[in-house]
Amino acid sequence: MFQNVKLGIAPIGWTNDDMPQLGGDLTFEQMISEAALAGFQGTEVGGKFPTDSKTLKKALDLRGIAIASQWFSSFLCSAPYEENEKAFLALLDFLEAVGANRVNVCELTRCLFAEECSMFGDNKPIATDEEWEKLCDGLNRLGKIAAERGFKLCFHHHMATVVQTLAETKRLMEHTDPRYVYLCYDTGHFTFSREDAVGAAKLFASRIGHVHLKDMRADKMEQAYKEGFKFRKAVLEGCFTIPGDGCVDFSAVFKVLDDVKYEGWLIVEAEQDPSLANPFEYALMARKYIRETAGI
Repeated sequence: MFQNVKLGIAPIGWTNDDMPQLGGDLTFEQMISEAALAGFQGTEVGGKFPTDSKTLKKALDLRGIAIASQWFSSFLCSAPYEENEKAFLALLDFLEAVGANRVNVCELTRCLFAEECSMFGDNKPIATDEEWEKLCDGLNRLGKIAAERGFKLCFHHHMATVVQTLAETKRLMEHTDPRYVYLCYDTGHFTFSREDAVGAAKLFASRIGHVHLKDMRADKMEQAYKEGFKFRKAVLEGCFTIPGDGCVDFSAVFKVLDDVKYEGWLIVEAEQDPSLANPFEYALMARKYIRETAGI
């Protein structure tokens, strides 16, 4: 199973950029050292990582791991395209210098990540038709720039944003150029949105350019809907976890990806409180589960 696939783990299990109090005492060096020790080949760029590409690459090379990608916050629905492009180009320069070839774009216009309100029902952000046009056109333009430099722009559907559901993700994929816009497929965010993660993998298989392996605790997820959790409360209450510790059918997900000969990174990503879920312990658990389930 799987050829030309690399396995990584995101820094969010150690330190949370949105909630600095989570893992505030944990260092960048600890994160990459424990990721390497647990048997992972790479990671994504986190908020505590050095912003100097040479410093970052030296630290990674010492431990034999690589940078897979980095998050990019787009505001294509609400800010001039030129502002988005300027920030995007700067990020590509940095990622190119550290040897990455994926960039994960998430549209944050009206996102509810930091809002003190529920992310469900009528509160969920919705884009207008005009905003959809701006978003898709902007992604095509940024994606073309990325492709010309050897990158894949991978759009990250995400809870509490204007592109969360299967229908919204389908609309975005149908109105963007497959040569320039790929999907950052996230098992957890589809599941949390009450979508079929396996069905989504099948539907978007040809467009998947990057994968986030996130599991969901079903009981906590139902509590989140029942009580109307805000996004940060969902993290603090333990809705998210590592593969094999929740309700996602990863065996089926891995089969879909293998059947289409997916090439690229599989990234374990689980937003948890490190004081409750020891990052190294959970990294080891995730690595063991993926080895046993996917054969990598």
